Amino acid sequence: MIRALTVRQPWASAIAHADKRVENRTWTTQHRGPVLIHSAARLDPAANRHAPMAAIVRGLQLDLGAVIAVARIVDCHPDDGECTPWSLPDHHHWQLDQVTALPLPVPATGALQLWTPPEKVLETVRLQLDDDTAAALATDREWEGGR
Repeated sequence: MIRALTVRQPWASAIAHADKRVENRTWTTQHRGPVLIHSAARLDPAANRHAPMAAIVRGLQLDLGAVIAVARIVDCHPDDGECTPWSLPDHHHWQLDQVTALPLPVPATGALQLWTPPEKVLETVRLQLDDDTAAALATDREWEGGR
């Protein structure tokens, strides 16, 4: 099943358009596989405290309330030191790879935790992926079958 993860801006754009390949959460996940990266409807008010990281995404469009990328969750581990410059202490580090920014944001209402996107959102995302990207992200027939 394809899941989605809501991430506040500017961090969602850092995943989609920069080199942020870890998402910091206070909770762990057993989910491995494809995930839609959904930008929250609000900005992260704490982003200014991370000026060096926020500077990396300066100038990027910060779409709100939309799916802006697809990725794959490949690991999740508790803080074991700084595994990337994007990692926060005392958080679980969700490792991402195969990140592909969508050409057009897909409007969607997010949710807390990992959530199941509506079929209409999935269809619109699928239309924006090339065959190789879709195949690389596919882990089950639901994703492949809708193409």
